[in-house]
Amino acid sequence: MNEKKLLMTASVWTHIRNFHLPCLEAFRKLGWERHVACAGIPADAPGVDAAIEVPFEKRMTAPANFRAANMLRRQIRKENYDLVITHTTLAAFFTRLAVKGMKPRPPVVNVMHGYLFDDETPALKRGVLLSAEKLVAPQTDLLLVMNEWDFEAAQRYRLGKRVERIPGMGVDFSRLDRVTEPREALRKRLGIPGDAFVLLCAAEFSARKSQAVLLRAMKDLPESAFLVLCGDGATLGECRSLAASLGVEKRTLFAGQFSDMPSWYGMADACVSASRSEGLPFNLMEAMHCGLPAVASRVKGHTDLIEDGESGLLYPYGDSAALAGQVARLMGDAALRQRLASAASAKVAAYRVEAVLPQVMAKYLSATDGAGPE
Repeated sequence: MNEKKLLMTASVWTHIRNFHLPCLEAFRKLGWERHVACAGIPADAPGVDAAIEVPFEKRMTAPANFRAANMLRRQIRKENYDLVITHTTLAAFFTRLAVKGMKPRPPVVNVMHGYLFDDETPALKRGVLLSAEKLVAPQTDLLLVMNEWDFEAAQRYRLGKRVERIPGMGVDFSRLDRVTEPREALRKRLGIPGDAFVLLCAAEFSARKSQAVLLRAMKDLPESAFLVLCGDGATLGECRSLAASLGVEKRTLFAGQFSDMPSWYGMADACVSASRSEGLPFNLMEAMHCGLPAVASRVKGHTDLIEDGESGLLYPYGDSAALAGQVARLMGDAALRQRLASAASAKVAAYRVEAVLPQVMAKYLSATDGAGPE
């Protein structure tokens, strides 16, 4: 019996590395040959039998992306894959474009980590993004989404032949138990007072993540409040300048990127997010597991994890004054912090990788059942 072949695509290798190695390992145990196509993939990428460098670029209309689609089309025809799984909005569009009109073609599963539009998105942008999804919907044999809004939208607009919901990709909470630097030592090294109330946000700096809202909220919070921003990205420079102009730079730490997240969660008193939208936010789930009460914008993805006043606190997107008010509530009420933290930790237990991986694998394999796509 011939070994079955899987092709998994994403815009960049770091996405695969951070979220999908457990699934690739599960396919290996089932005897599948695993090919991964994305930008920035090393030749010796772990968990991969064939690494395929694809020149995806962030700008949707970049000529390189259409060349990538042609490259994928040739690759899929050559290898005769039994299943194609695609992640990230850009790679998902061009992978499905690559199989458009191909006969026969492999079944395609699109894992939607969060649509970049919602009910509040300006009509023109929403129309463009929705039209792109509709264009490749006929090549989407199974569409997997992670939050309630995306599920309803995918069904309403028929963005896949079959639409199902999954609880994310699963989080390996066990790695968060290894704290390498004690709370007091890390605060001292960073120059943060021991009695400070530390807010932590771990996210790429981007317009969608809206770190500027967090900085504006800091201006309305007492001097004992400190903000730690982990990550890098396009809006980092703007945020540094904003912190200085607001006069909160001495209470704001731009920490950069690092791998020792357990110590940073342990050093904080609460986690905060100002995102415009989310799929099912990985870093928020990690922080909630580690016992941090969360204050987050009331947007899709966040509302799937947080029930306001029960497992965290929500505020209207973009409202820095409301965010500051919710943080002030936490700062002044230790019992509330403890209650929210306990509920948050219990809430995210259902998202542990041990529970989620079997569900996701069952969905993937279901796409290979039957006669396949027309």
